[in-house]
This record gives sequence, structure tokens and C-alpha cells, in this order.
Amino acid sequence: MNTAPQPPEPPLVREVYPELVTELVRLLEEEGERELSIVVRDIRLHGECGCSDDFCQSIRTSEHRPGTPYGEGHRCLPLLADTGMLNLDIVHGRIVYVEILDRPAMTRRDGGETTVR
Repeated sequence: MNTAPQPPEPPLVREVYPELVTELVRLLEEEGERELSIVVRDIRLHGECGCSDDFCQSIRTSEHRPGTPYGEGHRCLPLLADTGMLNLDIVHGRIVYVEILDRPAMTRRDGGETTVR
């Protein structure tokens, strides 16, 4: 029996960037992506993109080795955002990455350490 403490789960994106999730829900509903509009409420923030481009605020919402393809079951869903670009990478109905480009800086609402820019 393994009694090692489990690492804490990554924070919910809706707790870190609530405005982003509200916008994603609306855009997904407008696209007719009802199931994804429900799923997006429970995505977790696994990390920032890390590319260091000043126009990118993209976030990883699952564990995935950077630079490797998502493979079978992957699709990209571009959303018609009012400002900038929002694209979702989806694998088998699960949102694994949120591409956020050319948008105003997002500020963490959970007391976290950084503003994504």
C-alpha cells in the first residue's frame, strides 16, 4: 500500500481566470459545442505555454510533453473571440490546451504568483 502524499491537483482555470472561462462558455455555446461548454468549466491549469512571445498567454490544461503531437482524436477549434484569438486543442472531447493570442493581459484571481503575458 502506497502512503506517499499525492501532489495537489492543479487549480481550476475558472478560479484563476474566471473571465476567460465565462468567455469560453459563451463562445462554445455560440458554436453549438454544448458538451465542451460544460467541460470547459472544469479544466485545470497545468501551466503556461512558456514560449515567451509577448502576444501569447496560452495555457496547458493537461499534462503533455511540449513539441509532441497530440495524436489520434485531436482537433483544433478556433473560436470567434471579440478580441484576439482563442483556439482550443481537444483530444477525445477533452480540452488539453487553450491558445490565447493578441489579447489584453490576464491577471490571476487566485492570489497566484504571476500575470500571464
